[in-house]
Amino acid sequence: MVKTIKTLPLFYGSIEKFFLYGNHDGEVYATGGEVQIAMEPRALYDETKIVPIAKLDRTFAEKAVKKYVEDEMARLPDRLSVTWPEGDELFPNEIRPAGTTIGALRIEILNKKGEAMQKLPGTGHGGSKKLLVELKVILHTSSGNKEIISHISQHGGKWPYWFKKMENIQKLGNYTLKLQVVLNESNADTYAGRPLPCKAIKFSVKAGAQQYYNYRTQTNQIPAFSSRELRAGAEVSELKLVLSSSDSHGSGLSLQYEEITKGPNCIIRGVTAKGSVNSCQGKNFNLKVILPGFKEDSQILKIRLLPGPPHQLKVKPDSEFLVIENGTAFPFQVEVLDESDNITTQPKLVVHCKFLGAPNLPVYTVDCSSSGTSILSGPAIQVQNIKKDQTLKAKIEIPSCKDVAPVEKTIKLLPSSHVARLQIFSVEGQKAIQIKHQDEVNWIAGDVMHNLIFQMYDEGEREIHVTSTLAEKIKVNWTPEINKEHLLQGLLPDVQVPTSVKDMRYCQVSFQDDHVSLESAFTVRPLPDEPKHLKCELKGAKTVQMGQELQGEIVVIVTDQYGNQIQAFSPSSLSALGIAGIGLDSSQLKTTFQENTQSISVRGIKFIPGPPGNKDLCFTWREFSDFIRVQLVSGPPAKLLLIDWPELKEFVPVINGKELQHPLIVQLCDQWDNPAPVPLVKINIIKANNLKLTPSNQQYKTDERGRANLGLFSVYAPRGKHTMQVKAIHNRNTIEGPIIKLMILPDPEKPIRLNVKYDKDTLFLAGGTFTDFMITVISEDDSIIKNINPARITMKMWKHSNNGNRPPANAETFSCNKIKGNDKEDGCFYFRDKAIPHKVGTYCIQFGFMMDKALILNSEQIIIDVQPNQPMKLVPKIQPATPAVSNVHSVANRTLVKDLHLIITDDFNNQTGLDLVGTVIATIKGSNEEDTDTPLFIGKVRTLEFPFVKGSANITSLVLAENSPGKDSTEYFIKFELQLPDLSRTLESYSLPFMFSNDVKKQQQMLAFAKQKDELSQSIEMYRTVFETSKQLIDEMKCQVEVAKSKEAQLRNELKTNNIDIPTTQQVPHIEALLKRKILEQEELKKKPRRSCTLPNYTKSSGNILGKIAHLAQIEDDKAAMVISWHLASDMDCVVTLTTDAARRIYDETQGRQQVLPLDSIYKKNLPDWRRPLPHYRNGKLYFRPIGDPVFARDLLTFPDNIEHCETVFGMLLGDTIILDNLDAANHYRREVVKITHCPTLLTRDGDRIRSNGKFGGLQNKAPPMDKLRGMVFGAPVPKQCLVLGQQIDLLQQYRNALDKLNSLTKELNSELEYLQSPEMKKKKQELDEREKTLKLMEQHLLGVTPTRKGSDSLGHPTKVEMTDCPNPPKRMRREVTRQNR
Repeated sequence: MVKTIKTLPLFYGSIEKFFLYGNHDGEVYATGGEVQIAMEPRALYDETKIVPIAKLDRTFAEKAVKKYVEDEMARLPDRLSVTWPEGDELFPNEIRPAGTTIGALRIEILNKKGEAMQKLPGTGHGGSKKLLVELKVILHTSSGNKEIISHISQHGGKWPYWFKKMENIQKLGNYTLKLQVVLNESNADTYAGRPLPCKAIKFSVKAGAQQYYNYRTQTNQIPAFSSRELRAGAEVSELKLVLSSSDSHGSGLSLQYEEITKGPNCIIRGVTAKGSVNSCQGKNFNLKVILPGFKEDSQILKIRLLPGPPHQLKVKPDSEFLVIENGTAFPFQVEVLDESDNITTQPKLVVHCKFLGAPNLPVYTVDCSSSGTSILSGPAIQVQNIKKDQTLKAKIEIPSCKDVAPVEKTIKLLPSSHVARLQIFSVEGQKAIQIKHQDEVNWIAGDVMHNLIFQMYDEGEREIHVTSTLAEKIKVNWTPEINKEHLLQGLLPDVQVPTSVKDMRYCQVSFQDDHVSLESAFTVRPLPDEPKHLKCELKGAKTVQMGQELQGEIVVIVTDQYGNQIQAFSPSSLSALGIAGIGLDSSQLKTTFQENTQSISVRGIKFIPGPPGNKDLCFTWREFSDFIRVQLVSGPPAKLLLIDWPELKEFVPVINGKELQHPLIVQLCDQWDNPAPVPLVKINIIKANNLKLTPSNQQYKTDERGRANLGLFSVYAPRGKHTMQVKAIHNRNTIEGPIIKLMILPDPEKPIRLNVKYDKDTLFLAGGTFTDFMITVISEDDSIIKNINPARITMKMWKHSNNGNRPPANAETFSCNKIKGNDKEDGCFYFRDKAIPHKVGTYCIQFGFMMDKALILNSEQIIIDVQPNQPMKLVPKIQPATPAVSNVHSVANRTLVKDLHLIITDDFNNQTGLDLVGTVIATIKGSNEEDTDTPLFIGKVRTLEFPFVKGSANITSLVLAENSPGKDSTEYFIKFELQLPDLSRTLESYSLPFMFSNDVKKQQQMLAFAKQKDELSQSIEMYRTVFETSKQLIDEMKCQVEVAKSKEAQLRNELKTNNIDIPTTQQVPHIEALLKRKILEQEELKKKPRRSCTLPNYTKSSGNILGKIAHLAQIEDDKAAMVISWHLASDMDCVVTLTTDAARRIYDETQGRQQVLPLDSIYKKNLPDWRRPLPHYRNGKLYFRPIGDPVFARDLLTFPDNIEHCETVFGMLLGDTIILDNLDAANHYRREVVKITHCPTLLTRDGDRIRSNGKFGGLQNKAPPMDKLRGMVFGAPVPKQCLVLGQQIDLLQQYRNALDKLNSLTKELNSELEYLQSPEMKKKKQELDEREKTLKLMEQHLLGVTPTRKGSDSLGHPTKVEMTDCPNPPKRMRREVTRQNR
């Protein structure tokens, strides 16, 4: 046991461990260290403390520690103090009457010092634990202890532990009241291994004195004649019992009991009650029990008396002999009674009635379980074939109650007087013939059966007179309406016999009432009538193929007027049968008599080939005739014909990669060229392998018409003539179609290659600019494709490697320059002033044309050799370390340089001047030019010369002279200057600093310092490169962001001028939704029908073909389009070409049938000036005021493409033709114009024409209606709103791209700025500053002063980067450098 000093509070406890800093093995004796103490007493302080060994009280006695522990233990709870403030104290081992109150308890928890406490003492976590008091009352029984009361009380602060009084302990037995102290939350009754205080009081409960009694019955519903028990709740030794009862009306019952058992629970056994209850539900009575001698000697119990068990069966009617008629049911009233004649009930109380004396009699049942009485009835009693009276027995009983005697009745069954039999008769003359049930009657087809009668009889064979009531119950199935008067007389309606012998009529007469259902039926079979018609029937298909016989046969028969066959033919009748028809081939006819069917079969029907259609055949025999119509269809497929296809003898021109002008539709035909409607016939296209059609690999089959639409093919093949053939396979036979001839023309709009022109003899010097590259996109016809967006042309450059020819992902990309005024025609793209890489090597250049988002057409790769630029400076091939030398005897300590290799480089550090020859002069100089006391080379010389051959000089060694002059601890320079006789200008020299000392030891120190300084200089240069590159990148990105912002603002203003406002937030979703809506509007406008030229355009086989005149222009106004199209009707089909050669080629291809107009043959000086005013203006002034809105006809034209060429064409065709509203306005205009000048041709919007010579009128000067022009009319341009929408869509797309680019650039700039401010870059900046300071201090320490040698500023302070005209390195390359330096 120990005690601490100088701790707050003081600790008492036992030592567990010692601790000493460091790693130790085994026992160690040392000063200092710490000790781990277990706090005492542990019952209060369950924790350990670690204190320095020096804080142990070594003067403290162990007895004092033990006394402290005992005093602390006295603070723990020790006992309970229990008081009874309200009395009713419970004493130990007390015997108390049942129900005696136990008073309220007041409890205090005391420690050994007698102090009251509510929680555990201590300073640790145990001090927060509160104490509770738990009260339990336990009943001790033979089966074990049972806890009947349990409560927990906590201390209230101002009031002690308290339990309320208890009044519910009434059960007899032995008890224990237990008070236990427990911990809060855990309810534990121990703490630190010690039990908490507890107090137990044992007591017993017994019964009190006899004063009252109570009783109960086993049930309060007592059936009559039943024994029940009454139980009293008091101990009775001598008992005199009196029982009585009464109901609400004062009527009583007869009560008896068997015996009484005495004791604490008195039982009255065998109580029996008798009396009338008047209902099966029972009746309420008051049962009074009198026990003399008690304070309350009588008590009344309410009971319900129920009927007793079944005793007898009462059946009504009471007579023992009953009479009923056959076919009727007899009901019985039954009641189930008990011994007192009360109607009683019980489960499964079912009454049965069995009839005896005849077979198949019914059994009546009724369930009386709920009511005790019911009507016993069932099906009617029906005895078959009864002709006289018959006696039956009825036995009524309850099968479940064997003690109840059955009741028997005798029944006399009489024959029924209802209808029992129905008969039908047919009267012929005075004789009536009975028609039995299901008889078959033969009668002439179509005739009527008259005189049908019927009779009815009862079970006694007595005929029944038909009354009105019976007549209503008679039905027939051959007519819906029956004459009631005829039924009363016994007459049935007439029967109409069917007209066909195949239709047998089923006739039924029925009678139905409540007792019986009777019917009598017969079948009428029709017989044929006299011969009336000749009938022909075709068995088989009604179609016959051309050149083939009819597959089926024609059956000829003779029928009556209703079409029923009559056996009128014989073998001799074949000669009298005649057959005729238009186009009938009678050579194969065969007629045969069919004896089994009495008919004539005709086969071999065949027609002479002719047009398909319906054919009528006429059959005659005696005076009878009939017609049959068959359909003559085309014969079996034998040919394949093309539908809506040009002349097969000529070659069809088609541009490679374009669609054919007509879809390929084939029709199956027979050998007479009639269409053969044979479906599902496979169609194949036979062609050469170099001819490809798309879509391909499709399976074609004919439809129901025998036609197959192969669709509109796109053709891909080499230029020239090609053929293909369509074939069909039918029934394993090949049907060959016509041969289709195709003339494949090159596509003038399909790019196939890029043509690159540049000066191939020029040299590519590092850091310079490339020569101009001119790029053109060449089509299949070797023409230049124009109208290409320059943004789709790119130039890529990368370092050549042996890994492949594909450009790498980091290839540098250039865009083409803007067109200058002296550039060539449209279609040429120029790449000018593009920077040549700074490093010498082999590079690849490749130009690309983006055809679509996924396909790029690349040019051939251009391999260039970047050569070094002009020689600029002399540098070492490998930078040597700063040497430190001394002027001692040792050569090694005096050696300045070993194996120094000097070369010439350009401004970009590329070695050059390999063909130069000269001399390298090495001179030692001081930091100041005035310093003359400088070290000398070996031989006591200040300069040395070395040969410079083939662009390099190798200096094996430079050694100082022994005892060379020089200041100790001073920095000198070796200056290498190159003298080249062949070079007029002087190159930048190379200076190598070195450290000079007079002492070897100091030399070694300087050498180490120099090495460390070189390393610092290299790291500082690297850091500066990183920061300079980052600064250049950020400056360029800021510039690009500004340009993107300017572009975005410009496009936003353009959108505002087009009435489109862009919100400041959620811009991209808004633009996407707006674009989608605008595109939908544009598509809807484009889908609206508008005037179009239906004249087929000529295939543009080359770029020298513009197309037909009808397709070159568009006119918005319908009237103007109509009259101008009519005016140029003879020229609308003319094909316009740029050259006469192209026109001649078209002329040859069409054999002179196609009009052509070459533009190079037009004399353009006579063409009108499109800016010339109308003739009614003279010298810019209005000569007269015209009417009819005159305008040049050419000004109404709009040209989708080739505007300049189209102005030439229509300027020649229309000249100065003017269009006005009507003829009157035109005549007025001409009359006024001719006064001052020549008047051109005038057209009116009403369709009139006044020629330039003044002639008008007649059909040749009146335009026909629009529909009479047969589609040779100028088409209408796209609506202006569609063009406006197109401009808006283009602006929105540009704005979206500009916004995306701005967001991307801003994001990249923010990323770079964030990276520049990142902890990593800040750390690098801090490292740079530290290295610069270290270098500066090192130089000061080494030399004593701040060096002033050339280049020191670049190491001491950041240099300011000057912007020159040289192109900046590409952003991608700078980013890569930045990443590498990170």
